[in-house]
Amino acid sequence: MIDYHVLTLFPDQVTTYFNTSITGRAVTKGLVGLECLYIRDFATNSYGKIDDTMYGGGTGLLIQCEPVYRAWSSVVEKCENAGKPKPHTLYMSPKGYVFDQKKAHELASYEDLVIICGHYEGIDSRVIDEICDEEISIGDYILTGGETAAIVVMDAVTRLIPGVLPNEEAYTNESHTAGLLEAPQYTKPPVWHDREVPEVLKNGNDALIDDYNHTAALLETMLKRPDMFDKLELSEDELKKVLALQKSL
Repeated sequence: MIDYHVLTLFPDQVTTYFNTSITGRAVTKGLVGLECLYIRDFATNSYGKIDDTMYGGGTGLLIQCEPVYRAWSSVVEKCENAGKPKPHTLYMSPKGYVFDQKKAHELASYEDLVIICGHYEGIDSRVIDEICDEEISIGDYILTGGETAAIVVMDAVTRLIPGVLPNEEAYTNESHTAGLLEAPQYTKPPVWHDREVPEVLKNGNDALIDDYNHTAALLETMLKRPDMFDKLELSEDELKKVLALQKSL
């Protein structure tokens, strides 16, 4: 099980998405927990102001240190009282490590994850430096807030928690798990718009199907993600099969 503690100015944005579909069922089954902490509840004043102008100039407002620190401290205290380790703390930031499947597996090993979502111009760097274990990005672009990025991370991590998906193969044999894209997949009818399902996938020979799907995954990766393909160490036989399949299509 894993418990998420999301520090945000827009808790409804997180809960509305996360409490639906597979992630919502995981919450209902008690496989994951979700707590959204409204940063304004931890303001140092009676009127909920948690931001201010930036030193050095610049447009927009910056979220102050103390409300974020107070919200984070409340989670730390809760974990301590429950006899649990200190939570691993993430800040969703375009400056961070670009999230991938390897990082999703790593994060799935923690009992508690604190995910801090910035807004406006972000958060005072001092509190991020003091409390965060790492910064995570979901790509080289800018969002209006960290909530969308946090949802992406939680969705990817939640799928790896035992019991969330029907069986382990649902996530061990899919794209990116082994540094490959997934092979193309098909369902009925066998012919659609003159496009036929590969014959090997219809013959019921598991060994041939596995071999074909591996070769098709390699070709898919070579064509669509050459950056990933270049990192693979292929045998001469694998390379021949990939080139032969490419020629046959």
